[in-house]
Amino acid sequence: MPKIRVLVVDDSVVVRRMMSNILDGDPELEVVGVAANGKIALAKMSQVNPDVIILDVAMPEMDGLETLAAIRQRDRHLPVIMFSALTEFGASATLDSLSLGATDYVTKPQNLKSKEAALQHIQEQLIPKIKVFCAKPNHSQSRQGRITIPQSLVKPSYLTRNRGKVEIVAIGVSTGGPNALDTILPKLPADFPVPIVIVQHMPPVFTKRLAERLTQKCQIKVAEGFSSGMVEPGLAWIAPGDFHMVVEQQGTRVQIHTHQEEPENSCRPAVDVLFRSVAKIYGAGTLGVVLTGMGQDGLYGCKCIREVCGQVIVQDEATSVVWGMPGIVANSGLANQVIPLPEVASEIMFRVGIRTC
Repeated sequence: MPKIRVLVVDDSVVVRRMMSNILDGDPELEVVGVAANGKIALAKMSQVNPDVIILDVAMPEMDGLETLAAIRQRDRHLPVIMFSALTEFGASATLDSLSLGATDYVTKPQNLKSKEAALQHIQEQLIPKIKVFCAKPNHSQSRQGRITIPQSLVKPSYLTRNRGKVEIVAIGVSTGGPNALDTILPKLPADFPVPIVIVQHMPPVFTKRLAERLTQKCQIKVAEGFSSGMVEPGLAWIAPGDFHMVVEQQGTRVQIHTHQEEPENSCRPAVDVLFRSVAKIYGAGTLGVVLTGMGQDGLYGCKCIREVCGQVIVQDEATSVVWGMPGIVANSGLANQVIPLPEVASEIMFRVGIRTC
């Protein structure tokens, strides 16, 4: 099988050398070119014919956003993974790049002087994404490969249970999530009758910036979660990066609580953690929504929701950047409905009792 051809674009010599050594060390990958800025990268594209581009955000002469726009004029489907610093600027620029058509992003290792830490970060965060996005010759990004479904989760009886009145919407999302949330949340009315809680797999700083951007576009309020934040109708809480988020009963009210217990599914925040807590408090009043993302985070949380007679809807394969998280829920028989992303907002409103034209 031919190796995946990678073009690395970064203004740092140290980063280019480090990335080349690590990626070339994988038997399925081959670094076919490096570039110090966007202009050089655009010139090399036709020479090296990459399968994927790893693109730095901050560069001289032609930065990552300008380069991305030029790449998308040439090729709408070539996977481009942004390589951004874990900073306020990096977070803002990364969210801009995702809205401009970047496939995904990975944050740079915070300690470049530690070879072991950098190696582990790139092996865990970057290499799996390269392989997923380049899994098919036409670069279609809707699949994640074969999904193994635990037999204990395949229970068709879930689908026959009665639907209760929705009291909360819990959303889990990962790869492709910012654009998915940007498609759904702005369509919800200011008087949305139930609260919303969200886990988007993102690091610190990024989740705060995402919440700020969404609240500017939405009629509802969107905020980064914090302990003691009140769960209220018309308010969406996004789990903060590197913290699990749960809901807890406090007298007659429900509050947000964040903590840093061990990651689940290699994630913190984890969808499963949030969904379990929501199912425990809201029971049949829970509507779980699983959107595009790698991995299987949310699978056992959806099982908990269905066991208390709650509802689950998932994004379909065709509109998902990666059909890992929603796919395994759907294939496990846990989803009430599998629907395209453009229809998710209207389906949510229908299930919470909002009539739309």
